Amino acid sequence: MEKLIKACVSILPESLQKIYYKYEEKFMYVLFGGLTTVISIVTKLIVFAVIAGEPAWESTAGVVISWIFAVTFAFFTNKKYVFKNETKTPKEFWTVFASFYGARLATFVVEELMFVLLCDILHLNKTVITFASQVIIFVANYILSKLFVFRNKKEDKSE
Repeated sequence: MEKLIKACVSILPESLQKIYYKYEEKFMYVLFGGLTTVISIVTKLIVFAVIAGEPAWESTAGVVISWIFAVTFAFFTNKKYVFKNETKTPKEFWTVFASFYGARLATFVVEELMFVLLCDILHLNKTVITFASQVIIFVANYILSKLFVFRNKKEDKSE
């Protein structure tokens, strides 16, 4: 994947390559965050389509299932491609893993509360809320990952 990305960047004019490398982490987050968002939206809409009759638990099922798929994809892509986090021991890996899932669990709760309030109580359109909530969750996840999960250890030691 890294070779493919580098090959794509190499065909850009030099000025654009400089911009890409200056903001590489953010570009990669947008790319993989976008793919994570697609996974979240598609799996949620599939659940909404499969569960007939709109039972009261439909929104929760959609959010939970899409969350599991999206967070699993996001963990591995964020770790490897976005924040380039290397863990040398199993303990270090599981610490990062737990931190990532903990941060995502926090934004999951926010998303679930949005769906319960906006869809189940106020009866707003689930598709509209699906897309709107993704913007909020996207930004919150980047901030949490950058500040708490994939911190640069060199920066931590110099403080």
